[in-house]
This record gives sequence, structure tokens and C-alpha cells, in this order.
Amino acid sequence: MKKRSLSIAGHRTSISIEEPFWDALKEIAAAKAISLAALVAEVDSRREDGVNLSSALRVATLANYRSRAPG
Repeated sequence: MKKRSLSIAGHRTSISIEEPFWDALKEIAAAKAISLAALVAEVDSRREDGVNLSSALRVATLANYRSRAPG
């Protein structure tokens, strides 16, 4: 687990997720030409009540890669 602090919607928050997820999130942000903090804020704004941000980031990462997979 790797813990990072980011500013989201004007407040600081700490997020703990595995390093491969941080790497994937950086790749996704780069592909969208946005900062990592902007991507996290985007996921944060879409998550349902009761879903923690770390879980939402993992699910968003999985969804991103699934959408790119041939199928």
C-alpha cells in the first residue's frame, strides 16, 4: 500500500492504494491530459454514497482498462 495526499475540491485528503493502481491512475491521467489530482477529483465526484474513495479509484481503474480490452 502506498499512501498519498492530494487536494480534491479544495481540501486535502489521504488515499491508500497499491502502487500498481497509482501507476495505472497516472497513465490514465496522462492519456486524458489531466493531472492525477484532477482524475481523482473526477472519480470522487462520480462515486456513490457509502463507497470509499480508494475503492472507487480501484473500480474506475479496472473499468478504464476493461473498456480498452478487445472483446
